[in-house]
Formats: sequence, structure tokens, C-alpha cells
Amino acid sequence: MSAFKFYPKWNGGLFCVSPSGTLEVELPPVILTAYLPTEESWRTSAPDWARDKWSVLRYELEAWCHKNEINFTIDSIARIC
Repeated sequence: MSAFKFYPKWNGGLFCVSPSGTLEVELPPVILTAYLPTEESWRTSAPDWARDKWSVLRYELEAWCHKNEINFTIDSIARIC
């Protein structure tokens, strides 16, 4: 069973929903690429409930992107909302 479910926004962005909470990663609509912060950046910007979930989110988000033919990038300047 997955820890996260993914819901793209029509105007860009990707909701990552877990039983603990929801966050949003960048998913620009022009060139579909999901951006996840590096693990180091994640520790300083993620909500408290998600701080220890980076590796799970990375694995599940990368698999979701692959299945949906969307690029996946880990970037130190990627933002989460």
C-alpha cells in the first residue's frame, strides 16, 4: 500500500496526499517535470509531519512519474508548499 497519492493541479503543481497531511511539489504544465527538493533541503522546508518521509515520497513520486511519463528531478532549489 502506498503512503502517498498524487493529484496534479490543472494549472501546475502536484498534490501529494498522505493520511498525515498534504503538500504540494512543483509540476510546471509546459514541460511536465515533478521537482522534489534534495533530502537536505527537505529537512528545512517540509512540514513537521513530512520531515521523515522524504525517502518514501521520493520512491513513490518517482514511480508515479515513470508510470505517467512525467520527468522527475531532485533539485536543491525545488519548493514545496
